[in-house]
Amino acid sequence: MAYLLQQVANAVPIAALYAVLAFGYAIAFSVTRRADVSFGAVFAFAGQMFILFADYGWNRLWLVLPAALAFGAAMALLYGIGAGLMIGRHVMRPLAFNSDNTVVVAALGVVLVLMETARLASDTRSIWLPPLLSRPLELWGDPAFPVTLTVLQVINSVVMVAVVLAGHFVLARSDWGRRWRAVCDDRQAAALCGVDAARIFLTAYGAAAFVACIAGILAAGYYGNMDFGAGLNFGVKVLFIAAIGGYSTPILSALGGAALGVVETVWNAYGEFLWRDFAIYSALVLLLVVFRRDKAVP
Repeated sequence: MAYLLQQVANAVPIAALYAVLAFGYAIAFSVTRRADVSFGAVFAFAGQMFILFADYGWNRLWLVLPAALAFGAAMALLYGIGAGLMIGRHVMRPLAFNSDNTVVVAALGVVLVLMETARLASDTRSIWLPPLLSRPLELWGDPAFPVTLTVLQVINSVVMVAVVLAGHFVLARSDWGRRWRAVCDDRQAAALCGVDAARIFLTAYGAAAFVACIAGILAAGYYGNMDFGAGLNFGVKVLFIAAIGGYSTPILSALGGAALGVVETVWNAYGEFLWRDFAIYSALVLLLVVFRRDKAVP
């Protein structure tokens, strides 16, 4: 029983990460209806910039660790959101309403550019952060098998859930959220009603990049490192994660991502690790084929 509870606890941080990634991706996808792996690249790029600038602040500026981490987080947000806005303005907005293949090729190019930028900036070094807030918190006081999570796992989970809930509130209640929904439903009709569809398109990409940056910073702080090739890996994974709940409703995409996080953790605990990705991706493809509700072309 205690082992099962520990696996449920282990699933919480992963589910929160997948939920916030799916939520952010759905914000951008809803205005384009195009598969875009560059979102995962922004996530990985922000994590890499966080580690790179935290290392620079510690070793070059002689900052204390909290200040170095804050400096790294600030620069990761600056570079990550800047990259997201540039991608939205100069890559996706000119191409989003052309053929699907054009967007896919451009997104792959963006992944390579961000990946190589991070690699060259760090001089191809793999930089690791020290363990942060690793003190275990006891959730179940079984003397033989206590159920625990670290302080950082709890903080990350709370922050990610808060980002999803705050984002959902903005989309549901704010004036920008109503305009965003109008552009998602029919951008031409929204433009005829006085909505600046181009501005909504760009701000949606900025909002998605902000969510990706928050997730990238928290994930890099927890794992201590962000691999150079993580952008493409997470970019493809987010496409499937968001698809579980449906791309057109970010909060449902987040719930679908959380469900995948739970399934993945349970498989790690009870199944063969080498078959995990094959089994999960096969199930996702089957779900997409059987229950597909969102088309790539509006």
